[in-house]
Amino acid sequence: MQQFEHSITVQPADIDVMNHVNNVVYVQWVQDAASEHWRTQAAQELMAKYNWVVLRHEIDYRGAAVLHDKLMARTWVHDYDGVRSTRIVQIRRQLDDKLLAEARTTWCLLASGNNRPVRIPEEIKVLFRASSEVG
Repeated sequence: MQQFEHSITVQPADIDVMNHVNNVVYVQWVQDAASEHWRTQAAQELMAKYNWVVLRHEIDYRGAAVLHDKLMARTWVHDYDGVRSTRIVQIRRQLDDKLLAEARTTWCLLASGNNRPVRIPEEIKVLFRASSEVG
């Protein structure tokens, strides 16, 4: 399984009235990690040919991050099913490797010309070998 890591430092704008990172910020971080993984692995031709959209986010919050915490978002593709891909993102505090949030996101691949769903081709699957294919 191919994993990707994306560093995060908690900024003042990320903090809510309870003095920790707002839940909505975690959603943005989940999307940022997935998007960055796509941009670092896919060739320009693939990025021009396809777009991804989120169909569903499921997030379990397990701990709080606070101002200036250094975090690591680790992501990988869990599986593929036709036009859909399930991606996992774990957000951990770097200091103690504590899992703060874990997301399971369903993405849909679209053809960029018409924004219609398209079956995920092998050329994408080989870039992001699914964890369900390992072993």
